[in-house]
Amino acid sequence: MASLKEVRNRIVSVNSTKQITAAMKMVSAAKLRRAQDAIIRMRPYAEKLGTLLSNVSASLDGGENKYAQQREVKNVLFVAIVSNRGLAGAFNAQVFRQVAKAVKAAEAKGEQVHILSVGKKAADLYRRSRWHAKGFPEDLATLFDGLSFDKAAPVAEAIMAKYAAGEYDRVVLFYNRFKNAATQVITEERFLPIEPPAAPEGATAKADHIMEPNRQTIVEEIVPKSLKIQFYKALLDSHAAEHGARMTAMHKATDNADSLLKELKLSYNKARQAAITGEILEIVGGAEALKG
Repeated sequence: MASLKEVRNRIVSVNSTKQITAAMKMVSAAKLRRAQDAIIRMRPYAEKLGTLLSNVSASLDGGENKYAQQREVKNVLFVAIVSNRGLAGAFNAQVFRQVAKAVKAAEAKGEQVHILSVGKKAADLYRRSRWHAKGFPEDLATLFDGLSFDKAAPVAEAIMAKYAAGEYDRVVLFYNRFKNAATQVITEERFLPIEPPAAPEGATAKADHIMEPNRQTIVEEIVPKSLKIQFYKALLDSHAAEHGARMTAMHKATDNADSLLKELKLSYNKARQAAITGEILEIVGGAEALKG
């Protein structure tokens, strides 16, 4: 059995850890509320805009919309969107696992894989790997410091420009989709080329739309802006999911600390009782020896 001093030191240590995890849980809960409100407001608009984007792209000729061109896939860009910090359970790990599976499948087809890291944890993992995507800003971890559309748009523009220039033939986003505070859904979402709408069986997805003010404006302004919004929505989803995962992880850590404290206090009381009993036996034994 551990000594009284050892058990007492462990109790102090676990209690300090519990206070830290409880504080982190409260901070994450406050941040989650704001992030959750942002994604809940954005998601219906982004999803409706995504549907519209697919329908409009299907009605444009391949030469008109450079973001919908279907090419033979030789180079693919995987965008791994994770957090800047840990202590969020499996939040980052499940994105890395999904990316690893996709890399294996792509390389099996002979495709060249490049990975763009959004979030410090992804940068730490992929920066020195053979998949690291070059030609992008190196400080993408700062996107989550006051996340806004204005900060996300230049990154989306850089991705779109490289796709339009033929550097990449396919772009896929990997991120955690926010469902609720306790649940994050790992998502693999094609960003480019724009995916055509699913056509009913026996029908074609090609549709005829009346475009106002004109087709050129749609192609040059509406389509790029819609793509930027889809990228921004993925960042918002990941941001909210991160705070939900961290709040849940810190809640579990605090509960585990409570359980451990109960066990340690029980061990401490047993050790103290054993020490007191031993001292009493020594006193009684000494008294009996003096009588003899």
